[in-house]
Amino acid sequence: MRPNGRHTAGASQLSALRAWAMGLLLLSAVAISPTTARAAPSQAAVATTHVYLLRGVLNIFSLGLDTIGARLQAQGIPVTVANFVSWSSLADEAAAAYKAGRLKTIILVGHSSGATALPDMIAKLNQLGVPVKLAIGLDSVFKTKLSTGAERYINIYIGDGPGEPVRAAAGLRGKLDNVDVRGTGVGHISIDKNEAIQRRVIAEIDAAIMRSRAPAPVAEPGAPRPARAAAAAAPARN
Repeated sequence: MRPNGRHTAGASQLSALRAWAMGLLLLSAVAISPTTARAAPSQAAVATTHVYLLRGVLNIFSLGLDTIGARLQAQGIPVTVANFVSWSSLADEAAAAYKAGRLKTIILVGHSSGATALPDMIAKLNQLGVPVKLAIGLDSVFKTKLSTGAERYINIYIGDGPGEPVRAAAGLRGKLDNVDVRGTGVGHISIDKNEAIQRRVIAEIDAAIMRSRAPAPVAEPGAPRPARAAAAAAPARN
């Protein structure tokens, strides 16, 4: 017996509806976390915080970071938005401010190649004796290994797209979370602009600032890195 056309169309629509609903639930899981219920960080903690946001290639595909930066500035949180190629000079700038006592809490966010550059920036800061409270990568497009740590590193990536999970090298200190958002309808170009993702990023930053009284320990300046720890991959162009 040949299937009824109306029944087949109905089943197809039901399958599509179920897929859409599952995607919405997955994206909601990214957006909703215990951090969203916490109070805003104090002005004293905010005043000694700086968030560095690293765009990807050409400065035209990561403009969602500008929106995140504007929302953080509306809370009084100082931010710098720059292209990923500036990661080394930004690390020097952050280290100088930290050692001068102007900064206590350093937070990094990157998209695409900006996310790929985060482990390098963290490694340089750690070598300078400067802790990183939180790093959030959005869809790093090259295989990335984290060999020195932020207190917490969150990698939000699209598992069935160009994004890659971040791997932990032997001896890594700090917490590493890989969050796969495949099936949510978010794409590589839109992940930084997605409202749910932006809310998650800002909530995690607020929570990290509230935890800033207990900075993560880092290696002494100039101390040799563990032999087992592989060097962080150099940021590649995408």
